[in-house]
Amino acid sequence: MKNVALIGASGFVGTAILNELLMRGHQVTAIVRNPEKINAENPHLQAVKADVADTETLVKICQGKDALISAYNPGWTNPNIYEETLHNYPLILQAAKQAQVGRLLCVGGAGTLFCAPGLRVVDSGVIPDAIMGGVRSLGEFYLNTLMNEKDIDWVFFSPAGTLEPGERTGQFRLGKDDLIVDENGNSHISVEDYAVAMIDELENPAHHYERFTIGY
Repeated sequence: MKNVALIGASGFVGTAILNELLMRGHQVTAIVRNPEKINAENPHLQAVKADVADTETLVKICQGKDALISAYNPGWTNPNIYEETLHNYPLILQAAKQAQVGRLLCVGGAGTLFCAPGLRVVDSGVIPDAIMGGVRSLGEFYLNTLMNEKDIDWVFFSPAGTLEPGERTGQFRLGKDDLIVDENGNSHISVEDYAVAMIDELENPAHHYERFTIGY
Protein backbone atom coordinates (compact mmCIF):
# COMPACT_ATOMS: atom_id res chain seq x y z
CA MET A 1 0.00 0.00 0.00
CA LYS A 2 1.22 3.47 -0.96
CA ASN A 3 0.44 6.64 0.96
CA VAL A 4 -0.50 9.11 -1.76
CA ALA A 5 -1.56 12.75 -2.01
CA LEU A 6 -3.83 13.45 -4.99
CA ILE A 7 -4.43 16.97 -6.30
CA GLY A 8 -7.64 17.49 -8.27
CA ALA A 9 -9.35 14.35 -7.01
CA SER A 10 -12.83 15.64 -7.83
CA GLY A 11 -12.12 16.38 -11.50
CA PHE A 12 -12.67 14.23 -14.58
CA VAL A 13 -9.26 12.52 -14.54
CA GLY A 14 -8.74 12.90 -10.80
CA THR A 15 -11.93 11.01 -9.99
CA ALA A 16 -10.86 8.06 -12.14
CA ILE A 17 -7.41 8.05 -10.49
CA LEU A 18 -8.98 8.27 -7.03
CA ASN A 19 -11.27 5.32 -7.76
CA GLU A 20 -8.34 3.25 -9.04
CA LEU A 21 -6.20 4.09 -6.00
CA LEU A 22 -8.94 3.13 -3.56
CA MET A 23 -9.82 -0.03 -5.46
CA ARG A 24 -6.21 -1.16 -5.09
CA GLY A 25 -6.14 -0.39 -1.38
CA HIS A 26 -3.88 2.66 -1.29
CA GLN A 27 -4.09 5.38 1.35
CA VAL A 28 -5.20 8.64 -0.30
CA THR A 29 -5.25 12.25 0.85
CA ALA A 30 -7.42 14.05 -1.70
CA ILE A 31 -6.44 17.71 -2.08
CA VAL A 32 -9.39 19.65 -3.51
CA ARG A 33 -10.96 23.10 -3.56
CA ASN A 34 -14.37 21.65 -2.70
CA PRO A 35 -14.24 18.48 -0.54
CA GLU A 36 -18.02 18.11 -0.79
CA LYS A 37 -17.53 17.12 -4.44
CA ILE A 38 -15.74 13.93 -3.36
CA ASN A 39 -18.44 11.27 -3.48
CA ALA A 40 -16.29 8.28 -2.57
CA GLU A 41 -16.44 6.94 0.98
CA ASN A 42 -13.55 4.75 2.03
CA PRO A 43 -11.58 4.24 5.26
CA HIS A 44 -8.39 4.84 3.25
CA LEU A 45 -9.57 8.25 2.01
CA GLN A 46 -9.17 11.67 3.59
CA ALA A 47 -10.36 14.76 1.72
CA VAL A 48 -8.58 18.03 2.51
CA LYS A 49 -9.54 21.52 1.34
CA ALA A 50 -6.51 23.40 0.05
CA ASP A 51 -5.38 25.84 -2.62
CA VAL A 52 -2.43 24.57 -4.67
CA ALA A 53 -0.99 28.09 -4.61
CA ASP A 54 -0.69 27.85 -0.80
CA THR A 55 2.72 26.21 -0.77
CA GLU A 56 3.06 26.05 3.02
CA THR A 57 -0.20 24.15 3.41
CA LEU A 58 0.57 21.89 0.47
CA VAL A 59 3.96 21.00 1.93
CA LYS A 60 2.38 20.04 5.27
CA ILE A 61 -0.20 17.84 3.56
CA CYS A 62 2.40 16.09 1.39
CA GLN A 63 5.00 15.41 4.05
CA GLY A 64 5.50 11.70 4.64
CA LYS A 65 3.74 10.71 1.42
CA ASP A 66 5.22 8.15 -0.97
CA ALA A 67 4.02 10.12 -3.97
CA LEU A 68 2.10 13.18 -5.09
CA ILE A 69 -0.17 12.65 -8.08
CA SER A 70 -1.29 15.90 -9.66
CA ALA A 71 -4.43 16.03 -11.78
CA TYR A 72 -4.46 19.81 -11.36
CA ASN A 73 -6.49 21.79 -13.88
CA PRO A 74 -7.82 25.32 -13.31
CA GLY A 75 -10.87 24.38 -15.37
CA TRP A 76 -11.22 24.20 -19.15
CA THR A 77 -13.76 27.03 -19.12
CA ASN A 78 -11.56 29.24 -16.93
CA PRO A 79 -10.55 32.26 -19.05
CA ASN A 80 -7.28 32.44 -17.09
CA ILE A 81 -6.34 28.79 -17.53
CA TYR A 82 -3.11 29.61 -19.38
CA GLU A 83 -1.81 31.99 -16.71
CA GLU A 84 -3.01 29.93 -13.73
CA THR A 85 -1.46 26.72 -15.04
CA LEU A 86 1.91 28.37 -15.59
CA HIS A 87 1.75 30.02 -12.16
CA ASN A 88 0.48 27.13 -10.07
CA TYR A 89 2.18 24.06 -11.53
CA PRO A 90 5.68 25.25 -10.56
CA LEU A 91 4.29 25.83 -7.04
CA ILE A 92 3.05 22.23 -6.95
CA LEU A 93 6.51 21.08 -8.04
CA GLN A 94 8.13 23.25 -5.38
CA ALA A 95 5.85 21.90 -2.65
CA ALA A 96 6.54 18.30 -3.67
CA LYS A 97 10.27 18.93 -3.40
CA GLN A 98 10.02 20.74 -0.08
CA ALA A 99 7.87 17.96 1.35
CA GLN A 100 10.40 15.41 0.08
CA VAL A 101 7.76 13.12 -1.40
CA GLY A 102 9.15 10.09 -3.18
CA ARG A 103 7.75 10.87 -6.61
CA LEU A 104 5.68 13.40 -8.53
CA LEU A 105 3.32 11.94 -11.11
CA CYS A 106 1.67 14.57 -13.31
CA VAL A 107 -1.43 14.12 -15.43
CA GLY A 108 -0.01 15.54 -18.63
CA GLY A 109 -1.47 16.60 -21.93
CA ALA A 110 -1.18 15.26 -25.45
CA GLY A 111 -0.19 18.61 -26.95
CA THR A 112 3.58 18.08 -26.82
CA LEU A 113 3.44 14.58 -28.31
CA PHE A 114 4.78 14.22 -31.84
CA CYS A 115 2.16 13.34 -34.47
CA ALA A 116 4.70 13.45 -37.30
CA PRO A 117 8.49 13.85 -37.42
CA GLY A 118 9.27 17.22 -35.84
CA LEU A 119 5.58 18.17 -35.52
CA ARG A 120 3.89 18.32 -32.13
CA VAL A 121 0.12 17.95 -31.79
CA VAL A 122 -0.14 21.48 -30.39
CA ASP A 123 1.25 22.87 -33.67
CA SER A 124 -0.73 20.60 -36.00
CA GLY A 125 -3.88 22.69 -36.23
CA VAL A 126 -6.20 20.02 -34.78
CA ILE A 127 -6.65 21.55 -31.30
CA PRO A 128 -9.72 23.80 -30.94
CA ASP A 129 -9.03 27.39 -29.92
CA ALA A 130 -11.37 26.95 -26.95
CA ILE A 131 -8.92 24.66 -25.16
CA MET A 132 -5.65 25.89 -26.64
CA GLY A 133 -4.76 27.93 -23.55
CA GLY A 134 -4.82 24.89 -21.30
CA VAL A 135 -3.04 22.67 -23.80
CA ARG A 136 -0.27 25.16 -24.49
CA SER A 137 0.38 26.12 -20.86
CA LEU A 138 0.64 22.53 -19.65
CA GLY A 139 2.96 21.77 -22.54
CA GLU A 140 5.15 24.77 -21.72
CA PHE A 141 5.40 23.65 -18.08
CA TYR A 142 6.57 20.23 -19.24
CA LEU A 143 9.05 21.47 -21.84
CA ASN A 144 10.46 24.47 -19.98
CA THR A 145 10.32 23.39 -16.33
CA LEU A 146 9.84 19.66 -15.78
CA MET A 147 12.37 18.58 -18.39
CA ASN A 148 15.03 20.56 -16.50
CA GLU A 149 14.03 19.17 -13.09
CA LYS A 150 16.60 16.88 -11.44
CA ASP A 151 15.75 17.16 -7.72
CA ILE A 152 12.63 14.97 -7.64
CA ASP A 153 11.73 11.76 -9.47
CA TRP A 154 8.93 12.92 -11.80
CA VAL A 155 6.83 11.62 -14.66
CA PHE A 156 4.52 13.48 -17.03
CA PHE A 157 1.90 11.04 -18.29
CA SER A 158 0.38 12.21 -21.58
CA PRO A 159 -2.95 10.68 -22.59
CA ALA A 160 -3.96 9.82 -26.12
CA GLY A 161 -5.41 12.55 -28.33
CA THR A 162 -8.92 11.80 -27.06
CA LEU A 163 -9.43 11.03 -23.38
CA GLU A 164 -13.02 10.02 -22.71
CA PRO A 165 -15.30 8.08 -20.36
CA GLY A 166 -15.37 4.41 -21.20
CA GLU A 167 -14.42 1.01 -19.86
CA ARG A 168 -11.63 -0.25 -17.65
CA THR A 169 -10.16 -2.87 -19.98
CA GLY A 170 -6.55 -2.99 -18.81
CA GLN A 171 -5.58 -3.46 -22.46
CA PHE A 172 -3.57 -0.59 -23.95
CA ARG A 173 -0.20 0.39 -25.33
CA LEU A 174 2.39 2.67 -23.77
CA GLY A 175 4.88 4.87 -25.58
CA LYS A 176 7.21 7.77 -24.97
CA ASP A 177 7.01 10.94 -27.08
CA ASP A 178 4.94 9.91 -30.12
CA LEU A 179 1.14 10.00 -30.28
CA ILE A 180 -0.22 6.44 -30.20
CA VAL A 181 -2.85 5.74 -32.86
CA ASP A 182 -4.90 2.63 -33.61
CA GLU A 183 -5.27 0.81 -36.92
CA ASN A 184 -7.79 3.42 -38.06
CA GLY A 185 -5.51 6.32 -37.26
CA ASN A 186 -7.45 7.32 -34.14
CA SER A 187 -5.69 8.26 -30.90
CA HIS A 188 -7.92 7.53 -27.94
CA ILE A 189 -8.00 6.08 -24.42
CA SER A 190 -10.67 5.75 -21.75
CA VAL A 191 -10.10 7.73 -18.57
CA GLU A 192 -10.50 4.47 -16.68
CA ASP A 193 -7.61 2.81 -18.53
CA TYR A 194 -5.54 5.98 -18.20
CA ALA A 195 -6.00 5.68 -14.43
CA VAL A 196 -5.00 2.00 -14.52
CA ALA A 197 -1.71 2.86 -16.23
CA MET A 198 -1.04 5.76 -13.86
CA ILE A 199 -1.41 3.57 -10.78
CA ASP A 200 0.59 0.78 -12.46
CA GLU A 201 3.39 3.36 -12.71
CA LEU A 202 2.92 4.29 -9.05
CA GLU A 203 3.14 0.68 -7.92
CA ASN A 204 5.88 -0.45 -10.30
CA PRO A 205 7.92 2.57 -11.43
CA ALA A 206 9.14 2.17 -15.00
CA HIS A 207 9.67 5.82 -15.96
CA HIS A 208 11.87 8.38 -14.26
CA TYR A 209 12.48 12.05 -15.12
CA GLU A 210 10.56 11.60 -18.37
CA ARG A 211 7.24 11.64 -20.15
CA PHE A 212 5.33 8.60 -21.32
CA THR A 213 2.05 8.17 -23.10
CA ILE A 214 -0.82 5.73 -23.65
CA GLY A 215 -3.31 4.72 -26.35
CA TYR A 216 -5.20 1.76 -27.78
